[in-house]
Amino acid sequence: MRVVHTKQQLRKALKELRSAGGSVGLVPTMGYLHEGHISLIRRARQENDVVVVSVFVNPAQFGPNEDLNAYPRDTQGDLKLMQGEKTDLAFLPRAEELYPDGYATYVELNGRMTQVLCGVSRPGHFRGVATVVTKLFNIVSPDRAYFGQKDAQQVSVIKKMVRDLDFNITIVACPTVREADGLAMSSRNSYLTAAQRAQAPVIARALFEARDRITAGERCSASLVDLIKERITTIDNATLDYVSIIDADDMSDIETIIGPTLIAVAVKLGRTRLIDNIRIEV
Repeated sequence: MRVVHTKQQLRKALKELRSAGGSVGLVPTMGYLHEGHISLIRRARQENDVVVVSVFVNPAQFGPNEDLNAYPRDTQGDLKLMQGEKTDLAFLPRAEELYPDGYATYVELNGRMTQVLCGVSRPGHFRGVATVVTKLFNIVSPDRAYFGQKDAQQVSVIKKMVRDLDFNITIVACPTVREADGLAMSSRNSYLTAAQRAQAPVIARALFEARDRITAGERCSASLVDLIKERITTIDNATLDYVSIIDADDMSDIETIIGPTLIAVAVKLGRTRLIDNIRIEV
């Protein structure tokens, strides 16, 4: 595995690797890797000749009162995990490498897709995501890019951006990886206290219960939203950001569940904001 820190180094290394032909898979991450990230790298390894993993805590997607400085980091641990999965190139740029002095160009999606769910409580977040992903796509020129379905809204935004901007890249959404008790894996889980961690799986259980109700024939979105809210209120000192049941493709509100449906939740436990979702085909 080769570790590079600049765009020039990455492009040179990719040129050498591409000289033999074959496909390139990109796994963009913010580091502090866990089994969810590892599942993306493994999928990329299976489907590509060259695998690039980026580690960059992107300041453009954090708001002024969010956890940019506190976001967990473990560079050596990340590199060890990447090497264990036979990553070819690890790209670890500094902020000034991607956002030099005078940087002024951002990618922003208009419309509902970025204005619901996390877009409400995190204004500007998806502008930052779209910008850094566009930059990585331009630098790496991958054939495929891999993202986790836990960040379902992010996946939808990136797929829309790829279509609108004519990137010749396949976006591969990989299933959410969960702890044994159902909690969706996230780097931010490390913030949880022991008491919070013990109660956090209630979020996933509420989603699974809603899914079971749908399987049993329930189709009323409002009833299921009420069910999930009721379950989450049992968590001590939890602050509910949203519970939404929407069309999984265009993120429009739905009153009656039919077709591809996304049930999405965001909850704050202390200083930790957790998101989770399940996608259902009815």
